[in-house]
Amino acid sequence: MIETAEATEYIIEPIPDDQFGVPINGEKMVELQVIEIPYWQFLLWLAIVYISTAFDFLYTRLIFSIAGYKIVNPGNVLDNPSRLSIYTYIKNKPGAYISEIVGNVGLDREHTKYHIKALESQNKIEAYREGGKTRFFENNFAYNEEEMKVISALQNVTNQRIILEILTCKCNTNIALARELRVSKATVSWYIKNLREIGLIIETKKGRNTIYRINHVYEPVVEKHIRHLQDSNN
Repeated sequence: MIETAEATEYIIEPIPDDQFGVPINGEKMVELQVIEIPYWQFLLWLAIVYISTAFDFLYTRLIFSIAGYKIVNPGNVLDNPSRLSIYTYIKNKPGAYISEIVGNVGLDREHTKYHIKALESQNKIEAYREGGKTRFFENNFAYNEEEMKVISALQNVTNQRIILEILTCKCNTNIALARELRVSKATVSWYIKNLREIGLIIETKKGRNTIYRINHVYEPVVEKHIRHLQDSNN
């Protein structure tokens, strides 16, 4: 014998009308009142908002002034003597880094960082980061990416000597460079490795020897700034 489930009776009712303004469950409907205001009142309200905003701005400037702070903008960024000293140093010594600047402008590290941030925010200087070091350049579009890379590398005296020897073709092997610089071959290899990683030096094989040469992409820039360093030292 087959048992069947007992039938269940359902009553289907239509969904209540959900037209706007028609109650669904008998709730009380309250019509919102639309208030119209004259056009002159609207303009007055806009004027009040504008004046209030301007007052808040002036009040903020007053508070900063009383506290001894000055809002920095492109027109006054170099008014501060300490900031001007930092900017002048970076302008005359492109590729300078924080410790170097601190040691030459007579400010502590925190004040130096504060002024550098202000100069960066007003686009007076720009930072160039490579090899775990941040160097600063005047932001007047005088230095492109290639120049900043070369100048940064030439800040190191050993890099200078290696690059100059290779550029003049006096020494272009590890043994020759080690002999000329009076350092170990391992030391030369370490500096060459760093210069190769940033693209300034290219290695070629000649028999059992490895020959170093300046990357032709950077060669004109290297020649320019090596010459500038030589002129500065004379």
